Amino acid sequence: MMAFRRLFFVLAAVALAIVAAWLFFVVVTVNGITNLHFVQIGLLLICCMWLSWGFNTAVAGMLRRDRPPSTERRPSFPARRTAVLMPVYNEDVTAVFARVAAMYEELRRTAEFSRYDFYILSDSTRQANVAEERRVYDILVAELSAAGRLYYRHRDQNVGRKAGNIADFVTNNGGAYEYMLILDADSLMRAETIVEMVGRMDDDPELALLQSQPLIIGRRTPFGRALQFSAALFSPIFSRGIAALQGREGPFWGHNAVIRVRAFASSCGLPSLPGRPPFGGHILSHDYVEAALLARAGHKVRVDPDLEGSFEEAPSNIIEYAKRDRRWCQGNLQHARLLAAPGLKTWSRISLVAGIMAYLASPIWLMFLIVSLLDPVLAPEPNYFPAGSLFPVFPQPETTKALLLLFGIFVLLLLPKTLIAFGSAFTARRREFGGTGLVLAGAAVELVLTSILAPIMMMFQSKAVYEILIGADAGWPSTDRDDDYMPVAVAFRASWWMVLSGAIVLYATYTFAPDLILWTLPIAIPLVAAPLMISLTGNPRLGDFLRRTGLFTTPFEAEPEAVIRSSARWRDRLVSFEPASRPRSAAIERSEGLPDPA
Repeated sequence: MMAFRRLFFVLAAVALAIVAAWLFFVVVTVNGITNLHFVQIGLLLICCMWLSWGFNTAVAGMLRRDRPPSTERRPSFPARRTAVLMPVYNEDVTAVFARVAAMYEELRRTAEFSRYDFYILSDSTRQANVAEERRVYDILVAELSAAGRLYYRHRDQNVGRKAGNIADFVTNNGGAYEYMLILDADSLMRAETIVEMVGRMDDDPELALLQSQPLIIGRRTPFGRALQFSAALFSPIFSRGIAALQGREGPFWGHNAVIRVRAFASSCGLPSLPGRPPFGGHILSHDYVEAALLARAGHKVRVDPDLEGSFEEAPSNIIEYAKRDRRWCQGNLQHARLLAAPGLKTWSRISLVAGIMAYLASPIWLMFLIVSLLDPVLAPEPNYFPAGSLFPVFPQPETTKALLLLFGIFVLLLLPKTLIAFGSAFTARRREFGGTGLVLAGAAVELVLTSILAPIMMMFQSKAVYEILIGADAGWPSTDRDDDYMPVAVAFRASWWMVLSGAIVLYATYTFAPDLILWTLPIAIPLVAAPLMISLTGNPRLGDFLRRTGLFTTPFEAEPEAVIRSSARWRDRLVSFEPASRPRSAAIERSEGLPDPA
């Protein structure tokens, strides 16, 4: 059944792409065929295949229904202990430790608390960060009376980055635990969700990794608020689509997931790829690879979209988003070297290809646009008197097919979000987002904003792919998640080349192909205005105004969950402690000595 479902999914995506390519072929070759047309058709075929893949995923998600929650009482397995891991790397210390405190406090109120220990695994390289981590850790242990349950470890050598950080824990302490809940520095999870995930692991001995659907919270800027609105409204549906096709080879997104430690330890040792970065060295996007390795070893990997109460933050402006995206791009392109790895499941290989295409799609679209602009400039003069004809032969316009192609591409792009928005606006779900009007208004504005920013994001991703292909290494820059104001000057320094590119496109189109000027405006104008758009969408005051209007309201903003409110309180509480030195208690000293593996 699963094999048939996957086959139908793939064939449907291929069929939609072929139909689009055929329509485009008919339209562009009406005046004859050139070599440039074959390039255009090939690029469009790849692009439409990617659009069809996303469209089919959304459709599968809309057709799938979450399983009803079990009402049976599970037996408790106190011997099956779980380590909650919070890896950090030059992060906002107060914010990170406040999230840890909130989750620890919530779990302490549950009957399952005895099964859990917390670890803050620091890979920070800035001495000021390390000193602050130790100071706030001391405060937290004392305030929570958490000696022996909350641990802190700092690695002097940041070997293998986050994957190496987790591997270090598994090697030295993993034997003491049945499961580990891997978080990111910006993760926050409801205690009931954590307990439920561990319970599902207990229920299924074959399940090695259970992934939740993290939703974005805590953003103030228009860009950040649009991200968190989109994640809350659309992401659960797309995750259902992924779940409908996952079988035993589900996804791993690197955080907010519970993993069976022994299965991970025996299956997920990552190689250091031969050669130098960006394609060699440590694997940056380790999560996809670890999911594939678990599946290869016969274990089950699964995402359960019905798991609520799983949260994360996100970059608040386009520049920080692009910086993080650059690292992910390099990691995903590295996966090209792993596609032929022996023993991987077919669907795992397809997932790796999909991850690669998430970044190659942008430069492919860019090349298609460039070739399409060159086509009328380089096209030969039309010959209305072919050889042997005494009368002129005029080309037949293919307006109908052109409009059909355009309509089809818009359907692939817009229909899933439109159906999800209307499905939410006229069901009980609308109350979580402020009502029918705010759901539709938010979806419409998000769609417009996404369309305007699409050329900017396309250029950032294309630049990232180009840099990687010429051998530039992104490294592992820390992410700034603060909602600081983005000055136009800073935005201009990051995007001046887009302004120049947009201006060149406008000038060249007006000079050499004026008939196409209206088609280039939706791409060129956002590029010319890129610094202004980056600054405006990164302005927290504008975001606060949008919040007052109710636009981009999310359920977690309208009625914040207890763990979100607790995290905010702990952040204020930790800020109130002066950094004056204070004696370290013996209990704290003991708690930094990590427990020996069982």
